[in-house]
Amino acid sequence: MADSDYESVLCVKPEVHVYRIPPRASNRGYRAAEWQLDQPSWSGRLRVTALGNKAFIKLEDKNSGELFAQAPVEQFPGIAVESVTDSSRYFVICVEDGNGRRAFIGVGFADRGDAFDFNVALQDHFKWVKQQSEFAKQAQNPDTGPKLDLGFKEGQTIKINIANMKKRDGAPAAGKPRPLSTGANLLPPPPGTKTTSHQSTPQPASASGLLFDIGSFSSSAEPAASTDAWGDFTKASGSAASQPSSEWVQF
Repeated sequence: MADSDYESVLCVKPEVHVYRIPPRASNRGYRAAEWQLDQPSWSGRLRVTALGNKAFIKLEDKNSGELFAQAPVEQFPGIAVESVTDSSRYFVICVEDGNGRRAFIGVGFADRGDAFDFNVALQDHFKWVKQQSEFAKQAQNPDTGPKLDLGFKEGQTIKINIANMKKRDGAPAAGKPRPLSTGANLLPPPPGTKTTSHQSTPQPASASGLLFDIGSFSSSAEPAASTDAWGDFTKASGSAASQPSSEWVQF
C-alpha cells in the first residue's frame, strides 16, 4: 500500500456543535454572534484525517460513528475553513455530499483548547505538504542551489603564524645560545713567557702543573730581561739552577 492510500488521523474532538449560518452580507467576514449559539442544529464528534496531501474534516455521530458531513480541505487557510471575526472557538467550513453539492455551516467547540488543537492540526499538515513539495523540486533539480566556492581568487593569499602555533602547542621558545665550554679552567701563563703558534689544546691542570719542569728548557734559551720576575727559571746552567734566587722562597 502506498502512502497516498493510507488515511491518518490528525485530530479527534469528542464534542462539537453545528450551526446554520445566514448568508454573508459583505466581505467583512463571518460573526458567530449572528448564529443562535444556544440552538445548535447538530452535535457530535469531529475528526480530522489526512489522505495524501489532502485533509478531511469529518463530523460523526458520537455513538455509532456514522458520518454526518465531510469537508475536504486542499489548502489552509482557504475557503474550505475560515475563522470568524468575533471568537476563536467558531469556524465556517464548506461541506460536500459527494455529488458536487456544497454548503457552508458553522462549527463551534465548547472548549477553547479543542479549537486551538483543531487549528494547529490543519496548520501542521499543510506545513508538511509544503516541505514535501520543496524536497521533490530539489530532487528533480539538484544543481539549482548555490554552490560553495572554497577556491582562492586571483591575488588572494593566506598567512599562517607558525610562532603562535608553536606557543599554543606548548613548544619552548628559542632561548639564548649557551656559551661553549672551554674545558678545565687554566691559570694564565707567567709574565714574559713566549707562546708558540703550534700550541695544542691546553691540558687539565694538575698538582705539578703550576710550575714548569726547569730541566726541560734548552740551554740555548735566550735569557729574559732583568725586569722579568720569572727570569731565574730561564737560566739553564747547573750551578745557577741549583741555587734559588734571592727573590724566591726556597721550598
